[in-house]
Amino acid sequence: MQRKRIKHATSFEQLLAEEAQQFREAAEKEPPGSTARDLLLRRARQAETASHMKEWLTSPGLTSPK
Repeated sequence: MQRKRIKHATSFEQLLAEEAQQFREAAEKEPPGSTARDLLLRRARQAETASHMKEWLTSPGLTSPK
């Protein structure tokens, strides 16, 4: 049994960047120092970090151990 392949309209990096932007915009609406704002900013940083890790893992400079 084969899995169905889905072609996505946007790349994973673009989705992460959009998600980070949405979290940052939502955080701006919260009062400074609130727990909700801190959590939203944390989620934005996590999305950005995931995007950077994806770039690093798919870079041509990264080689597998022999």
